[in-house]
Amino acid sequence: MRVHFRTIPRRGHSRIVGALSTALLCTAGLTALPAAAATPTAPAPPGPAHTAHTTGATDAPRLPDGLAKTPPMGFNNWNSTQCRAEFNEDMVKGIADLFIDKGLKDAGYEYVNLDDCWALPERDANGKLVPDPQRFPHGIKAVGDYVHSKGLKLGIYTSAGTKTCSDVGFPGALGHEASDARQFADWGVDYLKYDNCNNQGVDAKQRYRTMRDALKATGRPIVYSICEWGENKPWEWASDVGHLWRTTGDISDSWSSMLGILKQNLPLAPHAGPGHWNDPDMLEVGNGGMTDTEYRSHFSLWSMMSAPLLIGSDLRKATPQTFEILDNKDVIALDQDAAGKQATVLESASGRWTVVKELANGDRAVALFNESDQPQRIATTATAAGLPQADGYRLRDLWQHRDSHTTGTIAATVPAHGTTVYRVSTDRRWATYPPAVEAGTDGPPLVEAGTPAGLRTTVGNLGATPAKDVTVALHAPRGWRIQATSPSKARALPGGRQLGTTWQITAPAGTAAGSYDLPLTAGYRPPAGARVVTTLPGTAHVVVPPPAGTPYASAMSWMTSSNGWGPVEKDTSVGEREAGDGRPLTVGGTVFAKGLGVHAPSEVTLYTGGRCRAFDARVGIDDESGGKGSAAFEVWANGKRVAGSGTLTGTDAARPVTADISGARTVRLVVTDGGDGVDHDHADWADAKFTC
Repeated sequence: MRVHFRTIPRRGHSRIVGALSTALLCTAGLTALPAAAATPTAPAPPGPAHTAHTTGATDAPRLPDGLAKTPPMGFNNWNSTQCRAEFNEDMVKGIADLFIDKGLKDAGYEYVNLDDCWALPERDANGKLVPDPQRFPHGIKAVGDYVHSKGLKLGIYTSAGTKTCSDVGFPGALGHEASDARQFADWGVDYLKYDNCNNQGVDAKQRYRTMRDALKATGRPIVYSICEWGENKPWEWASDVGHLWRTTGDISDSWSSMLGILKQNLPLAPHAGPGHWNDPDMLEVGNGGMTDTEYRSHFSLWSMMSAPLLIGSDLRKATPQTFEILDNKDVIALDQDAAGKQATVLESASGRWTVVKELANGDRAVALFNESDQPQRIATTATAAGLPQADGYRLRDLWQHRDSHTTGTIAATVPAHGTTVYRVSTDRRWATYPPAVEAGTDGPPLVEAGTPAGLRTTVGNLGATPAKDVTVALHAPRGWRIQATSPSKARALPGGRQLGTTWQITAPAGTAAGSYDLPLTAGYRPPAGARVVTTLPGTAHVVVPPPAGTPYASAMSWMTSSNGWGPVEKDTSVGEREAGDGRPLTVGGTVFAKGLGVHAPSEVTLYTGGRCRAFDARVGIDDESGGKGSAAFEVWANGKRVAGSGTLTGTDAARPVTADISGARTVRLVVTDGGDGVDHDHADWADAKFTC
């Protein structure tokens, strides 16, 4: 929690370490399906070598108390309230009530955890901790009694230092372990999160073992969460110290933060298992910084990794969509599987991830995760995922809650930043399920308003039995013209075949640049049962061609952007918070009037439409980072890297970057963290312009 605050004035925040997948063909348009698992393979992220067939857990020693046999599930207030006044007794009781009213308890959530700021800044005359009487007028025990009356459990927070991580500096437990543990036990605490701030340089193993022994001495069963941010590799030594340990810095409510933490935690699968879990930090689902698609990925991947599922949003304000994600029992079952095996990476290339989890009953969970900003087809096979060879397999889509069968191919066109999760099993009744039918496109169309653009869609049968009366329809906003230029229906689609359809799409003249919904609907009738209809979300990018001459990047409308902190800024540095809070772009004492201010990791995609031949910029770390930070700048044209700066630090002058982008329809400006995390990485694309 709240680690390594920055020294940049007015812009302090926690460190996020970034990194920072043969019957009769009776209708025209039917072709053979592409080979399964055509996705090229690549090495898994750096870390211990293993495959989806390994156990995912070692024989490391563990605590003998039988706690946390599955990853803890519950709530922690920090991500939504931090130390604001709304964090109080009424809120905590209200969360406990919502666990019951919204069915979260039935889904497996049981811990209601208090984070920092629950105490007064000073101990009493006897050295005891004192609950803040304004926040908790009836004390912590009374809150615990209320939580317990609901059949739930209470968690609390302190730090393995002299003070906690809050700027106020509430009392930490260093030197007070026995007394504090006794108070927690007397209050009925069931879970302790033990942070790492103000630790006075005392050895981490010593500090965390001392509290382990103090908790054990109370005689009360208390789940022990080690929160030392992965700095001392607790996965290597803490299996008999705590029940879970943080593997990373703090998460924030952004796509880049979630992605960076995912990549750090995935390679640590061999160290997780019942009673000792890797903890990539709490859930951000519902806090508003990501889309529902991204939150579904967050929840899916945390569940695949056997991560603790601690809700970090204020459930009193949560939307129905948030509750739908948090209450997905099919996905939760993966997290809570009795085998306790963290998922491993089977394949990863070009933003396509295939992640596999072995389950206690022999099934495999397969997550197809699309890191990229465009829809992508991701495919593997049941045997590659570790299942034995069979004529057919049951395939359950855990977000659609729908069963089908496949002869072996596991595939989906996954939306940008999306995750499709299947539970795959060798079910003798596989043929009784409808055939799995996969719908997809060859990518989102780039549409210039008033000019027709083309798109090809496919509907493929992955099963053994035929799909009958197949139809496909492409939908667009009112006023757009959509015309199929090849067949969009088939009387029958045998197993292993697909229907390919080409479309002409025209957006009305004057349509503003941006992304527009373009869903694809495919329907079919299985040999038995009701008609099946599947909708694949998709987007079309309406783009504006660049003007002739030398337009600045900041004067062009970008197609997509992602940023480590805050939005991408035009003609100012990044401010990390709301739009427009940056400063003049300044690198090495030189001020630039034009450019883009970003924060690693960052990507900005611009449309050039084949009309530009060069890109030029001067790049570097903005002076507001105080000489700190490092980043590397890259230029990509039509998916190929065409220029790079190498790693620049906060003490380097601006470096020129020039790229040949002749014929490129899109140009992507990428900033990575230089390999040392994203602290202070305020990166400037100064004087960035195109020659068109």
